[in-house]
Amino acid sequence: MPNFQLSDAVFEEAAKRFPTPFHLYDEAGIRVRARALNAAFGWNPDFREYFAVKALPNPAILSILKEEGCGLDCSSATELTLAERCGFRGEEIILSANAMPPEEFSQARALGAVINLDDLSDVPTLRSHGGIPETVCLRFNPGGDFAIGNTIMGNPGEAKYGMMPSQLREALKELKTESVRTFGLHAFLSSNTREESYFPELAALLLTLGKELAEETGLRFGFIDLSGGIGIPYRPEDPEPDIAAIGEGVRRAFEKICPEGGVGIKTELGRWMTGPFGWLVTRAMHEKKIYRDYIGVDACAVNLMRPAMYGAYHHITVCGKRDWPEDHVYDVTGSLCENNDKFAVERKMPETVPGDLLVIHDTGAHGYAMGYNYNGRLRSAEILYTAEGGYRMIRRAETPDDYFATLTGF
Repeated sequence: MPNFQLSDAVFEEAAKRFPTPFHLYDEAGIRVRARALNAAFGWNPDFREYFAVKALPNPAILSILKEEGCGLDCSSATELTLAERCGFRGEEIILSANAMPPEEFSQARALGAVINLDDLSDVPTLRSHGGIPETVCLRFNPGGDFAIGNTIMGNPGEAKYGMMPSQLREALKELKTESVRTFGLHAFLSSNTREESYFPELAALLLTLGKELAEETGLRFGFIDLSGGIGIPYRPEDPEPDIAAIGEGVRRAFEKICPEGGVGIKTELGRWMTGPFGWLVTRAMHEKKIYRDYIGVDACAVNLMRPAMYGAYHHITVCGKRDWPEDHVYDVTGSLCENNDKFAVERKMPETVPGDLLVIHDTGAHGYAMGYNYNGRLRSAEILYTAEGGYRMIRRAETPDDYFATLTGF
């Protein structure tokens, strides 16, 4: 269920120190999460988590994860620069190519990052922008639907990512004529799944294919990258996936297919790593009663886009009223000139009045990171609730000067 490990007093004290709205992150929770993942996959001596920077691109958070032994998965020049400034270098970084500007290959090669090729055409581009390294990763797309039993987990045949099996073979054949001696395989076939068999099934698929390709090409099969996709329980009734059970399932698949060992395991989790350890804290501003009952807050979709963009559910609690009966029904709305600017639709909640402090749960991944400036609304601050119980601003709120800074002749 949504994360209730922090008391209302933590959010109330933060709201006394910093103007709402703001995102608050729990350092201790993030550290415990990283350690649980490392323990679950510790049986593989070459395991490493590459945190997906796109989920929460804040240097304070990335530095915490570095201390916990994580690398970074980057998908742009800016994310590569962020990684470098946080002290990540070499094999601590993976660049996941995706119709990217060629110069980003050069930047990644200069950092010594692992390159994850998304398309056959990436091979000549990499050759002329940084050069071909000894080790490369290739992204696999099996096509069709990816199913576990009778349950369809994803639709890779409709995804823009990765290479078909024939293209993998062609790419490796070409790369072998260069300096490549070792390859890895990467795939992302399901998003936000709480099905514990997903990673083991994906591992089996990649391990089997990797061994076949190694035998065909004579190249060394070095690692598989399971990417991300492990979900979190956004709704109170949702169960939490057991990362220890997931790691054990991957181990069993690994030992069955690769009893000789020698193949590393990588992951690129984002949502699972930080999602439950972030909250958007916002203040109720007014109540409007027309055909529905609306609670307007000082946050909007600029601060958290997922409900407006996907219709995604985020649990909402009202500080001081956790034990009150949920006997009122509200739409919780922001101030944008868009009717989908709603954090909740016909949500049962305790009676809520202007001045109440609302906490929107599970915003620690793809929350602040997806912010934008529609209607000239400005993005909020980010606050770290430290492991010692203190509060530290790790990103200030935007100002009108920030909004106008990129304009010319104004």
